[in-house]
Amino acid sequence: MELTSVAAIYVLFWVTAAFIVLPIGIRNHHESGVEMVKGQADGAPVNFRPWRILLLTTLLATAAFGLFYLNYANGWITLDTIDIFNSRERMKDI
Repeated sequence: MELTSVAAIYVLFWVTAAFIVLPIGIRNHHESGVEMVKGQADGAPVNFRPWRILLLTTLLATAAFGLFYLNYANGWITLDTIDIFNSRERMKDI
């Protein structure tokens, strides 16, 4: 696999991990008992910590990408493994 492909796939894993990590541990002013500032949205977070989110996102993305790359290199799970409807065999007949 080329380095550019590795980088592109890692970015996809990182963005997906960011969407998974973002809502973890976030509290709004109602949950925290903090008074709202004028013009603040009802769901605006009180305890948003971007460095923590970046760290957790990077750790999750790196672990998931590591598993993906190990599977790519070792061939643990292939298309034949997950083809439960035998579609690859049926496509040869067409």
